[in-house]
Amino acid sequence: MKTTRTLVICLLSIAAVVMAYFCVTSVTTPIKFENTRAQREVAVIKHLVDLRTAEVEYHHQNGVFTANHDSLLLFLKTAPKKELLKEGSLTDKQLEAGLTEQKAIKILNEAKKKALKNNSFEDSDALYAYIWANDKDVISNGLAGFRRDTIELNMLQSLYKGEYDETSIDKIMEIPYSNGQRFEIEVNNDYKTSQGIRVPLFEARASFESYLGDLNKQELVNLIDRETKLDHYPGLKVGDVYAPNNNAGNWE
Repeated sequence: MKTTRTLVICLLSIAAVVMAYFCVTSVTTPIKFENTRAQREVAVIKHLVDLRTAEVEYHHQNGVFTANHDSLLLFLKTAPKKELLKEGSLTDKQLEAGLTEQKAIKILNEAKKKALKNNSFEDSDALYAYIWANDKDVISNGLAGFRRDTIELNMLQSLYKGEYDETSIDKIMEIPYSNGQRFEIEVNNDYKTSQGIRVPLFEARASFESYLGDLNKQELVNLIDRETKLDHYPGLKVGDVYAPNNNAGNWE
């Protein structure tokens, strides 16, 4: 009798421990999953933002987006980044007199042509110093100190400020925590608005399964089911190939 009572007490104790374990796990598992998800999505979003930067520049220079990972990487590694170097600005008085940026640049370009025809200069600084001091049209329009030059910069340095180089930029295509899976990229370069205006579109995305696939399977299934029922993409993405959204991310 005593043995039976002891056995029952032991079994009840074990059951209580097991129940307590499952109760605690039912609370801590979702919390752990969401904490890990949040931590990982910081890295995934960073890559998506960098990828968006690359696509926007590609579109700026080519008029279309590209869904080809290798073409985009080659562009980032080899294409120059053109930027307008600005020095000085037009005054209200000059603007009221009808002088615009375009007119001012045209006057400067004509002055540079004339100066280079008869002189040689050590660099562009010397050229500008000369036309500011000697060209009649430049002086009469008050453009001394006004400068506009298109310069070519290294693409990676210009876009990412040294964060990537030619050997590390390939990582931009890889989804963090995915064992090397690449972001899906889709483009729609023939999309037209209701007014018939062509607006090229792109979309880059990473599914929940790609970067959360090694976590609790039930929590992952619940997350995907929840987002799908809300008609949301089950993951992170930027852009949209079905409607213009200013290349926004679905977390923004």
